[in-house]
Amino acid sequence: MNNNLKSIEAILPPPHFHMVGDGFRVHNFFPSQPKIGLVGMSPFFLLDYGSKWLVPPSDTPRGVGVHPHRGFETVTIAYHGKVAHHDSFGNSGVIGEGDVQWMTAGAGVLHKEFHEKEFSRKGGMFQMVQLWVNLPAKFKMTPVKYQAIENKDIKKVLLDDGKSSLDLIAGEYNGAKGPAFTFSPVNLFNAKLIQGAKACFRFNKNFNTGMLVIEGEVKINNSKTAPENHFIFFGHDGEDIAIEAVAQSVVLVLSGEPIHEPIASYGPFVMNTQAEIKQAYEDYNNGKFGYLED
Repeated sequence: MNNNLKSIEAILPPPHFHMVGDGFRVHNFFPSQPKIGLVGMSPFFLLDYGSKWLVPPSDTPRGVGVHPHRGFETVTIAYHGKVAHHDSFGNSGVIGEGDVQWMTAGAGVLHKEFHEKEFSRKGGMFQMVQLWVNLPAKFKMTPVKYQAIENKDIKKVLLDDGKSSLDLIAGEYNGAKGPAFTFSPVNLFNAKLIQGAKACFRFNKNFNTGMLVIEGEVKINNSKTAPENHFIFFGHDGEDIAIEAVAQSVVLVLSGEPIHEPIASYGPFVMNTQAEIKQAYEDYNNGKFGYLED
């Protein structure tokens, strides 16, 4: 028996959805859920989960218009559907199924996100995750940058059954590394498991760790079962996690070193002090985030 298992603090059902713009129907697992709050999953600050949603066809793409960010990174992971994005630094692209977009907002950027035009015209299944990853104070004002991580560039580690895999976006698993650059230690994996498959993880006991069941159902540490669309929140009293797929499953795995610094957040800004929030709004209103047409 493994006495070094991480305890399961909670298995959280998806909160009632809300709309972000008119294109993204999301369940916010944190920071709005009291069990996790602002710091329970630090350095991950926010998790918006767009569970499977059949989007009707539209000639006018749905989405979110121009808005600013400063002080953190957005990570968009596409499971179904396509999103087109543009920003005030001239960057644009399409996030397709299996792709990840890692945007460092840093010192400040304006951007907009809409369903990709052809996907919008045809309609179809849409399912995505957006994470906000906090930046340490010394990197809050780092220059804006993008990491467009296509599915083909994600490191895939085959598991013992020969059919299941771990797709490594960031961090390390058994010596293999994901392609994403991070400003603090972060592990971000997609576990793709056939029915009956098992996967084992070891994370620093001080890291904040959680899992989101994107598809299927999994048994955790030979004890509790988590169904589709539920979030598993772990404690800090061990390092090991074992999951077994009750049905064919996809599980998003998050673990990272907490950032032990004050958090001041308001709207689209995540900083360390209220003065920095005020400055962010002043800079935004004075055009220092650049210009982007709606």
